[in-house]
Amino acid sequence: MSDTADLVAEIEALGGKLAEAKASITKRFIGQEQVVDLVLSAILCGGHGLLVGLPGLGKTRLVDTLSTVLGLDGKRVQFTPDLMPADILGSEVLETGADGARAFKFIEGPIFCQLLMADEINRASPRTQSALLQAMQEKSVTVAGAAHDLPAPFHVLATQNPIEQEGTYPLPEAQLDRFLVQIDVPYPDRDTERDILIATTGSDEAEASAVFSPAELIAAQTLVRRMPVGETVVELILDLVRACRPDEPGALEIVRENVGWGPGPRAAQALMLTVRARALLDGRLAPSADDVAALAVPVLTHRMALSFAARARGLVLGDVIGEVVRDVTQSEAAA
Repeated sequence: MSDTADLVAEIEALGGKLAEAKASITKRFIGQEQVVDLVLSAILCGGHGLLVGLPGLGKTRLVDTLSTVLGLDGKRVQFTPDLMPADILGSEVLETGADGARAFKFIEGPIFCQLLMADEINRASPRTQSALLQAMQEKSVTVAGAAHDLPAPFHVLATQNPIEQEGTYPLPEAQLDRFLVQIDVPYPDRDTERDILIATTGSDEAEASAVFSPAELIAAQTLVRRMPVGETVVELILDLVRACRPDEPGALEIVRENVGWGPGPRAAQALMLTVRARALLDGRLAPSADDVAALAVPVLTHRMALSFAARARGLVLGDVIGEVVRDVTQSEAAA
């Protein structure tokens, strides 16, 4: 009983600290509360986030602000068509010592940080994009056969321009799957845009302040994994993920006819983690079915693909996922 009381106290204390962090973030990144919540959820789960939106919507500003508020050593890499893997990971150089002896020395690249901003990641070639695969999964990189551990915690927040724009390359499916969530950054509404104009065009601009330290963030990530998840929510996650696979028995007609391939087990893992983080950000002690429904699109969109015929008809993957969510939640409620 005391263990449960201690867990509740820790969750409540972390909830207060997260509210402080959100208040600090919104001083510089005005509005877009859902975007902020999704990015914080990804980091609280120890994962990575893919921010998708047109240029000029504040994606870079948000990541820079997060680096300050979370107390992380942040670095930024501008992805361009001529960027090479060594420009991110680092490389070995031949050095000559004072005694004339020669030896190779590893020079760390910008990936050796705690929060890497991969800006416009889909403007680099697939070869360069793939340089992040090992780092995002294993938190280490291998150069010239030697493994080098990355600092803890390590997170990648990548920004991506819509693939319809000139000079973009689609991200490899394996890399997309390593992003915990895909976060769409829309245009702000009129009132938010007015607040942005006033706040960012004057002589003084609000500054964010540090709320977390790296050690405190690691402790928060551990606490998120200790949060209880009810059996009903677990079953709902499994039903939802499996219902999005076109070859699964009992798949909906809209999935069988329009989805080329569906999400794997990593999608279910991502939902199990992010529903906890969403509940925590909302001040609750355990996730609910509403959390699963709210996070289905951010977690599943980049782990699925429409068939060519569905894309030709202009079908949107979010609509397919929404239909599956409605069917699965109604079935759970009826049961």
